[in-house]
Amino acid sequence: MPRKTATQQISRVARPRLYEQLVEQLMDFIESAQLGPGDTLPAERDLAERLGVSRATLAQALVALEVLGVIDVQHGTGAVLVYRPNVPSVLKGLREHRSRLPEIVEARSTLEVKLAELAAERRTEADMKAIDKALDVMAEEVASGAKGAHGDELFHQAITAAAHSGVLAQLMTFIAEMILETRLESLGQPGRPEQSLASHRKIADAIRVRDAGAAAAAMLDHITLVSDVALLK
Repeated sequence: MPRKTATQQISRVARPRLYEQLVEQLMDFIESAQLGPGDTLPAERDLAERLGVSRATLAQALVALEVLGVIDVQHGTGAVLVYRPNVPSVLKGLREHRSRLPEIVEARSTLEVKLAELAAERRTEADMKAIDKALDVMAEEVASGAKGAHGDELFHQAITAAAHSGVLAQLMTFIAEMILETRLESLGQPGRPEQSLASHRKIADAIRVRDAGAAAAAMLDHITLVSDVALLK
């Protein structure tokens, strides 16, 4: 009796992305080194050598772990472990993060463009001072070599407040945690903190002269810029 031949095509097993492989290596290192919450990972140069990757490649993997809240990368201190999850849960979190990025960007480009437009129309002198203060905070952070994440957050909060729209402000609060993911990931890109600060200044300048159209356009350009992120392939 002739043997049956399988006609159904067998699907290929997806090869893990490089950043997933490196994140897994990092988690294995954390486990073997018995690091716990509050412990600091080795310096990037040392860690890259141990893992056999470039510092640029390692930096992207660290950003991925920071986005998930596994580590807190502090300027001048390094990567501090926040908690030690298991590898499968981390990889699942990374994949879920990648899948929702387009929707986060879509929400930001809808809400924040309108907020910038309204801020230009409704801002008070006090609002403008808050916006300028946020710019100063981010400029100081970037000048010191940090990502400028705190100043970035303050800037967008100031824009939201200057729009004087309670409903839009509530919607921004609702997606704040998801925006934090994109903020950390974007500001982890080489040269991005300086670029983001420059685009913030353009938005602020338009709001200062009450040019609603220019403010909206500048915000859209900014969201397009910060949505250009590249986790390891």
